Amino acid sequence: MSKKVKVGNIYIGGGEKVAIQSMSTFKISDVDKAINECLLLKEEGLDIMRYSVTDELDAKAFSLVKKRVDIPLVADIHFDYKLALKAIDGGADKIRINPGNIGGENNVKAVADALKSAKIPVRVGSNTGSIEKEFLKKYGKNEISLAESALKNVAILEKHGVEDIVISVKASDVALMIKAYEYIAKKTDYPLHLGVTEAGREYHGVIKNSIGIGSLLLKGIGDTIRVSLSAEPIREVVAGRSILSAIDMYDSAVKIVACPTCGRCEWGCIEFAKKVEEYTAKIKKPIKIAVMGCVVNGPGEASDADLGVAGGKDGCVIFVKGKIVKKVKKEDIQKEFFKEIDKCIQ
Repeated sequence: MSKKVKVGNIYIGGGEKVAIQSMSTFKISDVDKAINECLLLKEEGLDIMRYSVTDELDAKAFSLVKKRVDIPLVADIHFDYKLALKAIDGGADKIRINPGNIGGENNVKAVADALKSAKIPVRVGSNTGSIEKEFLKKYGKNEISLAESALKNVAILEKHGVEDIVISVKASDVALMIKAYEYIAKKTDYPLHLGVTEAGREYHGVIKNSIGIGSLLLKGIGDTIRVSLSAEPIREVVAGRSILSAIDMYDSAVKIVACPTCGRCEWGCIEFAKKVEEYTAKIKKPIKIAVMGCVVNGPGEASDADLGVAGGKDGCVIFVKGKIVKKVKKEDIQKEFFKEIDKCIQ
């Protein structure tokens, strides 16, 4: 089991729930916009939000945003160690740095001392574009060089007494990403931040992250995730929630089972499944709902569903745990089925 690390008001690692992260596409110094974004994304299931810090206004803005939101805020720092110090002073709950690009030993020590004084964690790691040259030369571009490069950065911080560390070894290649996390999980017990970097736009990006993140979590590897997408942060959060729900690691979401349909389907099953998905999107209760194409085998195939519907030529049936409880005309099914959903969540 990984080590437990405190980030703001939550923990990651140590068997805690897998935390969903995202990163804003704008500057935190736009304080009102940042506050509204955090509040919105929290409603969608966000646990941790990250912001790039490019100047002093960004660094100071953390304290202003934290007055209105209660999710942990992470400062993403590159090149300027002084911005890391200012972000820590400004109230960031966690720092993301690469010790190798913030200057010499004295700069790293200054950041390490500030982290210890503020008692906040740091994320370090590598991706396929930032592998240390020594490891590329020794191993080539593979999971070993990717992971060992991250471990070198960890060792630098450990040298200066930093113990609350989260590690990432991201790649845009799914197979490489999986191998790198499997490798590093055997080398350390620090919490691991999972993600497929530069995954692309939403459709293909979600597929790549689902394979990479999902397969690792099912092996017991990983403590926090970010589904990196070329899309708005809300899409990352929804995707992260969906991935965790699909592998039974998200206990406050509706799970919908929907029939792909075939020639036996005589009602608008696919369209109705979409309506059910939209109706339940904001519900935070672990119930399973089935929308099936036909009465022939619908209730039987979805007998473990808390609530289900199946259609036929003469109408629809509503069933609970595989047992039919009501027969409904097709034109009334939405009204009647949504009533049953409301009963389930009361």
